[in-house]
Amino acid sequence: MPTIPILMPQLGESIAEATVVRVLVQPGDKVTAEQDIFEVETNKATMGIIAPAAGTMGQIHAQVGTSYAVGANLASFEVSKEDFDALGFAESKPTATQEERQPRAVRGEQESTAGVHFAVSDADTIYQKQPTVEPVVGGLPVPAGAAGASYISPRMRARMAELGLNAADLAGVAGTGAGGRVTVEDFEQFLRSLEQHRMTPASPMRMAVADAMRRSCTRPLATVGASVVLDPMLAHRKKANPKPGPALYAIRALAIALSENTHMAGRLVGTRIVHPLAIDIGFAVEVDDGVLVPTLREVDKTPLATIVDRYNKLVDQARNRRLPKDSSRPGIATVTNFGTFGIVWATPIPLPEQNLVLGLGAGTKSPVWSEEVNQFIPVTMAELTLSFDHRILDGGGAGRLLARVGQLLQTPEKL
Repeated sequence: MPTIPILMPQLGESIAEATVVRVLVQPGDKVTAEQDIFEVETNKATMGIIAPAAGTMGQIHAQVGTSYAVGANLASFEVSKEDFDALGFAESKPTATQEERQPRAVRGEQESTAGVHFAVSDADTIYQKQPTVEPVVGGLPVPAGAAGASYISPRMRARMAELGLNAADLAGVAGTGAGGRVTVEDFEQFLRSLEQHRMTPASPMRMAVADAMRRSCTRPLATVGASVVLDPMLAHRKKANPKPGPALYAIRALAIALSENTHMAGRLVGTRIVHPLAIDIGFAVEVDDGVLVPTLREVDKTPLATIVDRYNKLVDQARNRRLPKDSSRPGIATVTNFGTFGIVWATPIPLPEQNLVLGLGAGTKSPVWSEEVNQFIPVTMAELTLSFDHRILDGGGAGRLLARVGQLLQTPEKL
């Protein structure tokens, strides 16, 4: 039977690698079409790799716990001649032979270089196979404070590269060099001291969160807050069927407010502010060892009652690490309901590709003066916070956006 490779697929727009966490079949097993044969973990979700056709499992090259780049050969798979042809392998070009890979000069071939800006010899071409990558998440490095690694020598950078560390990891290292510089000796002493502590490996999810937060904090971020009365929302929720969660009310209110002035959700690129094409809002869902942010599309155009089922389904998919690709793409802002943990006030950090995150605190009973009855009455109050990129918004604009969201929450029947 013809044999085809099982390759690591492209599991998302920005996914370059995935870690094999389970091998679900053994060599020689009979496999049906679209049966899961590997379970892999990216920095966003756990997904399955399926068999492209019915066949027999051949040799398995992938190892559990190893991270593989997109296109890496994970296993060989025997299929029928019909499936082999249907999958397009019959039309594949044969791999170049060793003789064909030799420089043209070695094979006696001549090629004109007239009109070529840069003539490159085939001898300069490097032929190598890189099926695996280090199981880390790349990102923009964030310099540590001046009291730490304000300058990192080439020798130090080389040592850090060996260990997969970045400049931010040196924030806790006290320097003894000139001007408080962290020397290689300081760094090695710091590493030796770590051996005295209990250490556990960080998951891909935790590494992804850490990377995102490092990149987010390269911008000037600020947070404003305001109190909002939740009683109208709570009363509406009692009568609604299905019942929207408190975060969903906030998502819909934020989407309407941003649709009225898309500048506030824009991104600064060079000297221009890029406005969003659609009002897509993400929401934070706590999962094991991290947070996932599913995205609801065009929330400003979708009534609240219509998106409840979609929202609840995305919450379940996120907790099971099975988010569909379309819902994994980031929106223009995020809503996080930290009030579910009893937190009254927080300063959440926007994702690197966003400049806004709206937070909803825990509701508490508070006395509020009523002009109508001329006395204090008990109401349920909560704190709304808005963290934002200060390059896009100032305090006044952020305050007006937050006030508009609070105003929309007072008429939940219109959401």
